[in-house]
Amino acid sequence: MVTIKDIAKAAGVSPSTVSRVVSNHPRISKETSAKVKKIMEEMGYHPNVMAKSLVSKTTKTLAIMLPRPAEELFQDFFFGELLRGILTHSTRAGYDMLLTTATSALDETETISRLVFGRRVDGVILLSARVNDPLIRYLNEQDFPSILIGRAGEEYSRVMTVNNDNIQAAYDATQHLIKQGHSRIGFVSGPTNLTVSNDRMEGYKKAMREAGLPMQSEWIVEGEFLQESGFRAMSFIMGLPERPTGLVVIDDVVAFGVLRGLTEIGYKVPDDISLVSFNNIALSELATPPISSVDIGTYQLGYTASQLLIRQIQDEPIHQSDVIIPHRLIVRESSVRLAASRGF
Repeated sequence: MVTIKDIAKAAGVSPSTVSRVVSNHPRISKETSAKVKKIMEEMGYHPNVMAKSLVSKTTKTLAIMLPRPAEELFQDFFFGELLRGILTHSTRAGYDMLLTTATSALDETETISRLVFGRRVDGVILLSARVNDPLIRYLNEQDFPSILIGRAGEEYSRVMTVNNDNIQAAYDATQHLIKQGHSRIGFVSGPTNLTVSNDRMEGYKKAMREAGLPMQSEWIVEGEFLQESGFRAMSFIMGLPERPTGLVVIDDVVAFGVLRGLTEIGYKVPDDISLVSFNNIALSELATPPISSVDIGTYQLGYTASQLLIRQIQDEPIHQSDVIIPHRLIVRESSVRLAASRGF
């Protein structure tokens, strides 16, 4: 069986250098790493991951807690792009992923507790945050390497976060509709127990208040991050005696349901109602009409989360524990039309 010493001899380096290459040590040059890995491949050498884990007391594995059942989660292209960012960096750094989910907040905490105390993972990535989230509270108390993609709250000082300024992002989206001449603007929200829903709601309300515009309670509809929620929202909103002429929608997938609902009851976007959404997934540009959407840097959110968590695990210096990824509004046909032609 080929050993590290055999690889070292063939590569003309020390066994410790080969070990560092195997563990993706940052001080090994790219040239040396490429040379050693090429010889490892040629000689058919495969590191004993279990033995390495016992010696180093690490698993080289990160846990990702999925916020919803997998069958729902992967209907949303946002999470696919988020996971792509996480996997790109973690794979380069030599870490594997363990995806897990649960049916309730209590089950989530119990699941992560088993992984933490069973030493099955080196760190945990959370993909979303609830209001008063028990899982965030648990990780904060354990001081276990973890990172949240979202807003944790000031009381959870030990949990690192990567997030957007969702209040400002929703403010910008609402302001865009106001500048297009809209005075009656509704909001299609996600679940109100999620901090992202509350933050975007706050940004919407802030823009409306500053513009001195009315906010009727029936123009604000809560739902899930599913197409069906957008479809149901249109069945309700377009049946109102006084309807909004513009909509801020919590998520592109929900916006697809909004478009489908409007089409089925005979309304056109943006002629009858305009809309702006969030996440700027690839399909938003291919919708009919193409959807104006706030690009929140989804891939960068995942990549940065993985990067910061691995630095934390490896005790590398981290100069900023709460990182904000910039956003930008991508304006497309769903929200653009001259105010003069609308007769508002």
